Amino acid sequence: MSRPARREVGDRSTYDERMAAAPLTDAKRRIVDHLKRLGPSTAAAIAAGFGLTDAAVRQHLGALAANGLVAQSVPSPQGRGRPAGVWTLTPLASDLFPDRHGGLTLELLRSIREAFGDDGLDQVIAARTRAQKAAYEKIVATLPSWQDRARALADRRSDEGYMAEVVEDDQELLLIENHCPICDAASSCSKLCQAELDLFRSTLGDGVSVAREEHLVTGDHRCAYRITRNSDRRAATSQ
Repeated sequence: MSRPARREVGDRSTYDERMAAAPLTDAKRRIVDHLKRLGPSTAAAIAAGFGLTDAAVRQHLGALAANGLVAQSVPSPQGRGRPAGVWTLTPLASDLFPDRHGGLTLELLRSIREAFGDDGLDQVIAARTRAQKAAYEKIVATLPSWQDRARALADRRSDEGYMAEVVEDDQELLLIENHCPICDAASSCSKLCQAELDLFRSTLGDGVSVAREEHLVTGDHRCAYRITRNSDRRAATSQ
C-alpha cells in the first residue's frame, strides 16, 4: 500500500534515492529519536545527552540535513555572541515513524460523517473507545499501584505507535506521547482526542486525575498528560 501524501519538502524520488544510498546509522537514528522526543535542540545539548563530541554530532546532523530530515535555525541574539543553532526535524522525517495508515483513517472518518452524520461518528468513536478500554483494563487490572498502571499504559501505547513514556515529576507522573500515528485524523476530529483523555482517566482509575498539558494538534511537539494521585492534589490545594 502506498504511503499517504506528505507535506511538500523536497522531491519524493530524490528523497528515496538518497535514503537508499545512505541509510540511517544507529547514531543518526538516535539523534532523530532525540529530536522527536525532546523537540528542538542544539548540537551541544544532543552531544551531552549521548556522551559524544560536538563535532561528531554536527557531522551526523549535517548528513541528516543533506537528506532533508533536519533543519537548523538560529535564534535572535539576546546578548553578546552569536547564539547556538537549534536543530529540528522536518516534516519529511515523519516517514521514519509509524503512521498506522493515517490517511486511510482520515478518509474513513469523513465517509462515516457523510453517511451517518455526527451522531453516527460519535457511535463509532464510542465503540472504538470501549474496545480500547477493555484491552487496557486487562493489562492494568492486577497491577498494585497507579504508577505501575501508568507505565503499563505507556508500554501499550508505544506498541500502538505513540512512542509513549512515563517521566517522574516530583510526586506526579507525566505520560508523554512523542508521536501520534493518527494525528491527521485527530486534527480533523477533536472527539478522538477527548475520547483518549477520557480513556486514560477510566483506565487509571478513580484514585488519580489526568490532565492534558501539551497537545500535538494545537502546535506542541508532543502530547503530555499529568497524572496526579487525588489525595496529593487535595493536600496541595489545601495548603
